[in-house]
Amino acid sequence: MSEKPVHFVVLLGSLRRGSFHRAVAEALPALAPEGVTIDQLGSIGDLPHYSADLQAEGFPLAVTDMAERIAAADGVIIVTPEYNYSVPGALKNALDWFSRVQPQPFAGKPVAIQTGSPGAIGGARAQYHLRQVLVFLDAQVLTKPEVMIGQIGGKVDAATHAISDKGTAAFVGQQIAALAAMARR
Repeated sequence: MSEKPVHFVVLLGSLRRGSFHRAVAEALPALAPEGVTIDQLGSIGDLPHYSADLQAEGFPLAVTDMAERIAAADGVIIVTPEYNYSVPGALKNALDWFSRVQPQPFAGKPVAIQTGSPGAIGGARAQYHLRQVLVFLDAQVLTKPEVMIGQIGGKVDAATHAISDKGTAAFVGQQIAALAAMARR
């Protein structure tokens, strides 16, 4: 292997154990090209609701642990459902916490976004809202390919934690390869 190995972490925007998005996140290591490793971050459900008062008492350990893992990684893959035309509140809460950590763990960090929904447009609105938040964090968001898994229930098997649609799996693999190329620059 002549290319530098890269390591990504996955920030999952879903809390539900049987989530299609959890299945996508857990399928990512098998879809990664040679030289790319991928690990899951802890659950964003472990983070308390952001409060400046809580921050003044000191960052919770779950926040600092995740922020350190993000900072140490070569890139981040965010896998999330769309809730009410936007990002889930728990994901926004996690990003609010990370926005206060210094040095900023997302600054200059390559980030890929993967969304999905039961509808046809695959979480596009959540993806665009998430891109706006990541601008504030100074993340370097991969622009193409965009992974938006429409009609996710027919393409992902939440029971086996696999992407059952071969075309979707191949496309997700292409995005991981593009993120790896971005991280190696």
